[in-house]
Amino acid sequence: MLRSPFYLVVMMTISSASSASDADSLSWKASGKGGAVAAGGAKAVSAGIELLESGGTAADAAAATLLALAITDYGLFAIGGEIPFMIYDAKKKEVKVLCGSGCAPRSQEAIDWYYKHGIPATGSMKAAPVPGAIDLCITAVKVYGNKTFAAVVAPTLELLDAEGGPKWHANLAKTLRRLVRAEEQATGTREDKLTAARDLFYKGAVADDLESWYVRTGSFLRKSDLAAHVTRLEDPVSVNYRGYTVCKCDTWTQGASLCQALRLLEGFDLKAMGHLSADHVHASVEALKLGFADRDEHYGDPLFVEVPLKSLFSEKYTVLRRQLIDMKKASLERRPGDPEGMKALLSKEKSEKSTAKIPIQDTTTCVVADRWGNVVAATPSCNLAGNRPGILGITQGNRVRSLNTTPGHPNRVEPGKRPRITLTPTLVLKDGKPVVAISVAGGDLQDQTTLNVLLNHIEFGMTPAEAVTAPRFSTPHHENSFNPNPNRQATFGQPGGVQLQVTVPEEIRKELSRRGHVVKRLRGPIAHPVMITIDHETGTFHAAGDPQARRHAAALE
Repeated sequence: MLRSPFYLVVMMTISSASSASDADSLSWKASGKGGAVAAGGAKAVSAGIELLESGGTAADAAAATLLALAITDYGLFAIGGEIPFMIYDAKKKEVKVLCGSGCAPRSQEAIDWYYKHGIPATGSMKAAPVPGAIDLCITAVKVYGNKTFAAVVAPTLELLDAEGGPKWHANLAKTLRRLVRAEEQATGTREDKLTAARDLFYKGAVADDLESWYVRTGSFLRKSDLAAHVTRLEDPVSVNYRGYTVCKCDTWTQGASLCQALRLLEGFDLKAMGHLSADHVHASVEALKLGFADRDEHYGDPLFVEVPLKSLFSEKYTVLRRQLIDMKKASLERRPGDPEGMKALLSKEKSEKSTAKIPIQDTTTCVVADRWGNVVAATPSCNLAGNRPGILGITQGNRVRSLNTTPGHPNRVEPGKRPRITLTPTLVLKDGKPVVAISVAGGDLQDQTTLNVLLNHIEFGMTPAEAVTAPRFSTPHHENSFNPNPNRQATFGQPGGVQLQVTVPEEIRKELSRRGHVVKRLRGPIAHPVMITIDHETGTFHAAGDPQARRHAAALE
């Protein structure tokens, strides 16, 4: 059994969005001093707790949780997907990023095809990037863990071996056991054995089988793409906000847009405005619009393009951009700035609402903390959009469609380039110590909901349980990150749009409409957040995930 008698479990209150099958699941909130996990599926949370209880680190527990999420949250994530992963290393007292995102095919023939025919937007193996999840999990365990691959994959194999699962469960179990055998048969250190498991997938017999499948399905990927893949260990990007250091992944994600929004909002007294007041929502939405405009104009894989991040985060540029926020009127324009010329506006464009129907399969979530002070935030996804498992039980996504074929664009497709993805975990430090970890599922909503949740905690003093369940807001006033149309204006969402959960008071909706926002009210959750906070005075971890979004949490005493 995956469950442990040592969980601090509070019976979950089932929302109208939950199904009856969730009734016996873990709680959506928990506290304890021995470590904590918050994620999607309850059995994936249990997998992480099991590793923590057996002496594993946050990296070991995160790997176990992530692998299990490929089963419990299939459709939102799969083994052939990608995982941006952030970790606070308690020994080195530093935050590092592990890039578990796969690259576009390296074949020039593939790139030429994209520019001639367009990157498939609605689901195709031709839009599949290199699968990064397996290498990410093994690398995290090798660098920051103390367990074996066999140990972290054991809960997943238990899920796959359960009766009544689809055929691909048995196929994937066989594939994962091939990796376990490679680890067991290898000689050398624990790290050498983990490398052997990894190499079987990316360089050995599993890679051969994957290549055969790629050829049959019309994918551009080949064994050489797998062999060239590496999980890069990188420094985070970060900004200071009200004495907190907010750490994000680099511009191969959208994470820096949250940093830009926070820089803008530091010039407003949000606390005095009041939680979910019209001023609070308006200022936040207008800051997000400006951050997204710069995201859409300037971000791309920093290994291929020079993103002017220092200028984008600079005080001078922030002050220039902040002056564009009119507290009495919503902007209906797309307004990227000119950070290199240090000008508030690069262009001022009227934007039309996109009518393109782009299927988006969501993402899932994972945050973990261990008793030694290591903390992980990771955002696993696969963006399946119609792709199906192959003979190995592996499903690949369509993340190449988060690139485009726009001439000169920083996010245009090139051989071996990482797409600028929406996946964007968050770690927050205070006085050099980790105090918050957040992961959100929801495409372009991810950093918007992160902003909601983070401000709920920093500005309004909410606990994780309060922060992830408070009513949320968002804006579709940005380009669609899943639409590869080379005409980027044609991918724009809703100019001036604002989405509010129905529990936001009616008078706030009316006031926002009066200021020119195009307001839509939503009954369901706006994205799916999970959160852990660390109280260093008491040594207590507080974990929570929005129960309306079917998130779960558990902690050890």
